[in-house]
Amino acid sequence: MKTILHKADQRGHANHGWLDSYHSFSFAGFYDPAKVHFGALRVLNDDSVKAGFGFPKHPHDNMEIVSIPLYGDLEHRDSTGRHEIIRQNDVQIMSAGSGITHSEMNANKDKEVKFLQVWVFPKAQDIAPRYQQKTFRPEDRQNQIQTVVAPNNSEAVLINQDAWFSLGNFSKDFKASYALNKTGNGVYAFVLEGSLTVNGQTLNKRDAMGVWETGSIEIVANSDSAFLLIEVPMQIGEAA
Repeated sequence: MKTILHKADQRGHANHGWLDSYHSFSFAGFYDPAKVHFGALRVLNDDSVKAGFGFPKHPHDNMEIVSIPLYGDLEHRDSTGRHEIIRQNDVQIMSAGSGITHSEMNANKDKEVKFLQVWVFPKAQDIAPRYQQKTFRPEDRQNQIQTVVAPNNSEAVLINQDAWFSLGNFSKDFKASYALNKTGNGVYAFVLEGSLTVNGQTLNKRDAMGVWETGSIEIVANSDSAFLLIEVPMQIGEAA
């Protein structure tokens, strides 16, 4: 088993006034050669956007882009004509494929929106762009691990990669094991709230740990906690 620890206060940070963004991996003006990616996981941005602001229309291609609102509502528009509102407890995925442009704006006029944006290298290149979003009941992740993104699960949103995203809300002292879905994958555990112990390592709010060359990880909640697990292939030769 191999591990890598990413502490919250060691992330990249950019505050543009309207946007306050923390980068777990090298992004924009933040570059750390030790934090370019974790396997196929390329970006994990922890963003807060002020009311009335957002990201104007911009292009993407050949990237799986997942947005997870933590607070507030996010307004999505793209070059296919799609217009959606993504709310807390929703998960959105956009397969950029052969090319798409989109915008993401704070849909609220009276409060900020906080959301995670995650980029994963795709399995197949130049697919037709696609979009999907679903709402997931928070009670279904209370002391459970809830799959929200998967390549093969109709209950989750579909990703063009052998990758799985899961959310959990654990009560203090609750313990669980997460079994990886595919040999050769690793899992990146990111604490949203509270404190966890993952394979003996204590992680506090916004800390993360990547684990690979193992079939499972053990999770213990040191307090009432919320977390995101991102399981991805560790070899990305065809996607790089």
